Amino acid sequence: MSTLSELSRHRTSSGSPIANPWTDYSARSLLRMSTSQNSTPDRIPKGFEQFFETARKNSKKAADTKDSRSSDSDPDDDESNKKRSTNSQKEQDKDSNDKNGPGQSSDKRKGSKAPPKDGAPEIFEFKLNLTPANIALYGLPLLFFSWQLYSQIASDQEITYHDFRNNMLDKGYVDHLVVVNRNAVKVYLRPDAPQMAHVAKISGTPNISHFHFTIGSVESFERNLEIAQRELGIPTHERIPVSFTSELSTSSMLFTLAPTLIFVGFIYWMSKRTGGAGGAQGIFSMGKSRAKLFNRETDIKVKFKDVAGMDEAKEEVMEFVKFLKDPDHYEKLGAKIPKGAVLSGPPGTGKTLLAKATAGEAGVPFLSVSGSEFIEMFVGVGSSRVRDLFASAKKYAPCIIFIDEIDAIGKARSKGGQMGGNDERESTLNQLLVEMDGFESTEHVVVLAGTNRPDVLDPALLRPGRFDRQISIDLPDIKGRVAIFKVHLRPIKTPEDIEKLARRLAALTPGFSGADVANVCNEAALIAARGNAPSVLITHFEAAIERVIAGLEKRSRVLSPHEKRIVAHHEAGHAVAGWFLEHAHPLLKVSIIPRGMGALGYAQYLPKEEYLQSTAQMLDMMCMTLGGRVSEQIFFNSITTGAQDDLQKVTKMAYAQVSTYGMSEALGNISYGRPDSQDGQFQKPYSESTSKMIDDEVRKIIAAAFERTIKLLTERKEDVSKVALLLLEKEVIGRDDMITLLGPRPGGESGNYIEYLGDGNFLRDDDPHKTPKL
Repeated sequence: MSTLSELSRHRTSSGSPIANPWTDYSARSLLRMSTSQNSTPDRIPKGFEQFFETARKNSKKAADTKDSRSSDSDPDDDESNKKRSTNSQKEQDKDSNDKNGPGQSSDKRKGSKAPPKDGAPEIFEFKLNLTPANIALYGLPLLFFSWQLYSQIASDQEITYHDFRNNMLDKGYVDHLVVVNRNAVKVYLRPDAPQMAHVAKISGTPNISHFHFTIGSVESFERNLEIAQRELGIPTHERIPVSFTSELSTSSMLFTLAPTLIFVGFIYWMSKRTGGAGGAQGIFSMGKSRAKLFNRETDIKVKFKDVAGMDEAKEEVMEFVKFLKDPDHYEKLGAKIPKGAVLSGPPGTGKTLLAKATAGEAGVPFLSVSGSEFIEMFVGVGSSRVRDLFASAKKYAPCIIFIDEIDAIGKARSKGGQMGGNDERESTLNQLLVEMDGFESTEHVVVLAGTNRPDVLDPALLRPGRFDRQISIDLPDIKGRVAIFKVHLRPIKTPEDIEKLARRLAALTPGFSGADVANVCNEAALIAARGNAPSVLITHFEAAIERVIAGLEKRSRVLSPHEKRIVAHHEAGHAVAGWFLEHAHPLLKVSIIPRGMGALGYAQYLPKEEYLQSTAQMLDMMCMTLGGRVSEQIFFNSITTGAQDDLQKVTKMAYAQVSTYGMSEALGNISYGRPDSQDGQFQKPYSESTSKMIDDEVRKIIAAAFERTIKLLTERKEDVSKVALLLLEKEVIGRDDMITLLGPRPGGESGNYIEYLGDGNFLRDDDPHKTPKL
């Protein structure tokens, strides 16, 4: 009878192993663990079958198999099917061997991994990467310690003290003794001693040179040896010589070298796991540049036609491309190609996008790298990577280098120097300065850089000869936003006219960057999909703008009736104050629906895009901002914490008037810098008495604005009450509702927004494209 293990390995006539419940369970567990990350789940949620290609194939195959089984269920036929499948499998194996030739084996015998069947889990295969670095790192220490252990075992034989005394010392075979490390004694016999030949014969190691035994203490061993030699009658001048020595054993050597080996192994492991070590060569390519190369064969879909809202900046960057494509046109006129340009501006304005478009349009090699990729934990890596980057650029010339976020390595060097240690960032910056200044005009290499903080860059980096031009990319104006919306509305499915829709959306998004515009278009499409709408309508774009500005609506946040009345009167105070103030921003919408950013209500305005502000304009804006707090005090004779954000804005505006813009008569025409500047100053640039004057002036300006707002809203108390009641009823009111309640705005609505907004009817509730609130 076969044992259980033999029975599990036995194969039937069909070639499949007999089922073993224990081995089958362990195999299935291993397969499940090895493919848990990339295999198709056993149960796919209903409605998600289309996302699993393998599942559809398996289900189709399962259905076909089920039909064939239902049509052919005879047991005799099943047995014949098994035999036919076995024969066909053997024929396939034979054909594969014939195709491979007599001198070749099939793919399975070669060790190559055959493609898995549909739905079959892929077994993880461990492959050892036998590179010269791995062999040197792991093989040489292993060979060394193996040799140490073998040489120690091959030349030594352990005995006891009694064997030494009875079989060696008493018979006069001992030549000399060596005490090692005060805990062991090596016994060297005379060449004619019979023990040497006997031990070599029974152990099979003819290289035995000595024996050894351990001792407890040297003094006890010396005393016992002297007594034994005295008993044997050995004269003093003929007694066995004893010497002392210290040796480093293999185990001691391992303990000594263990910290060093662990440290080297950790560094090597870190270099393989992190991207900073540099690709397949690991720690040996630490100083290589991490720049990505884009050329004509690289598929870059971004072109200059996809960049909108920055015509001047795009024209300057396109000029660099023309320089590189046709340098003779400029050189014959005596012009030199600029060596570099810095793209600066607020986040999201399209600096990196413009660089991508340059890579797509240049037709010359384009090297892209981030400023943070130069700095590593090892000293000297940044400088080495800069050198390697520019060496590659010279090799591919003419070409363009783009360094994104260059402020990571280009910050101004400290005047006082470092407080000890080595500053790797400054070393990298110095190398960058040398490489850029070392270029010749005939090399045709242009360096572009992007940053959000051009004010912190080192002056030596921005001088002519390195970065000759500074291209500022500011937030787009209303015309720029129209162009950007047209670009991002192309893939959006909407029944609206793209031209009119872009103009309206641009008017509703003052101060938005290009990234914000793209986010609005994407959010509108997501909101439409969430509501199962067939296309994206104007109301979806309106909801997306509110989502970006104030956050998601929190209709689940239920306010008590009293809190709701306070919020309604607070927002009504803002709306009425701004409606009757000449220089306040035009009102678009007022809402008391709580938002995700902590706001219980908000008012949306359309600020005029002006580059200069007068004192009267700033005072009107302060009064409008204080309207909420004043309305609470008038109607409820108390104030709440809801005006905290309003007070911050008012305080910031008042300090700007006094300490930055010189609008205070007490301090005069003097500026102490912006209060929100990030220059890292540890003290104020003025005395304590001046600081007290600034605080007094700020307090006086805010008090005057508060009194003016109280007077305005007391006179318009009825209007505030009307707006608050309509807010409690509808929760959201627009500009048309304000005109119905309060009449046209006294000062009118000047500015270029009327051209883009039209009559404003697209915000009414009876808009034909209006969809229910989502």
